[in-house]
Amino acid sequence: MRNIPLYDKGNHKFILLNESEPGEEDGIRSNQYLVMHGETAAIMDPGGFGVMPRVLAELLRHTGPEKLAAIFLSHQDPDIVGGIATWLEITQAPIYVSKIWLRFLPHYGLRSMDRFVGVPDVGMTCDLAPDFSLHLVPAHFLHSEGQINVYDPVAKILFSGDIGASMMPEGSNTPFVDDFPAHLPNIEYFHQRYMCSNRAARIWVDAVSALDIDFIAPQHGAIYRGRAVQDFLAWFRELPCGIDLMDGSGSFKFPSNS
Repeated sequence: MRNIPLYDKGNHKFILLNESEPGEEDGIRSNQYLVMHGETAAIMDPGGFGVMPRVLAELLRHTGPEKLAAIFLSHQDPDIVGGIATWLEITQAPIYVSKIWLRFLPHYGLRSMDRFVGVPDVGMTCDLAPDFSLHLVPAHFLHSEGQINVYDPVAKILFSGDIGASMMPEGSNTPFVDDFPAHLPNIEYFHQRYMCSNRAARIWVDAVSALDIDFIAPQHGAIYRGRAVQDFLAWFRELPCGIDLMDGSGSFKFPSNS
């Protein structure tokens, strides 16, 4: 399942570039997204080392790496950053990541951090073209201490990193969430265990609710659209998770329906 345009009007595109197949990195599927405005492009969470050749092949269907004006890393995990050393070799794009991860990323075998931009805790605006900017939105402790989301105000798409991620059933190729209650079993445990706390969830939901969102595009699994966007936000805002569920050292008390 690859190259699904979520928005394609005029000179602006937002594309689900590639959904890597299970087993490629002995992990869950990961989504990579490409945004294009005219001749300028940016990629979000380009993925681990194992998927890099396929992601590049899909990118080349739309543009070349020399056109990339930015690479965004939502956080520090290897399924996001593992292939970044290769991307640094084929593009001159700056790489945006939370400032708290700059001292850790050299452990991925990076020879220089000169092209990395540390995103401040409050977020920032990234100008990709004279008439177009992306907004880097804080999403701290969900699940990473320094996670950033990327909001495209033209496409009205929020790239949400691990927020909204799903563990889809084996063999499922559904790219979108249209029935949120039916999708809930795919996301419930992940969010209860990987997200820090309900307070962090509420702060994030309240912040992004001010944005005009048609799609929530997570790094794993299906993409929320239509009514499922508001259904997910309402559910996540009330979810006890992480430290809310700790019942002792190494012990969690998950709700009985999980």
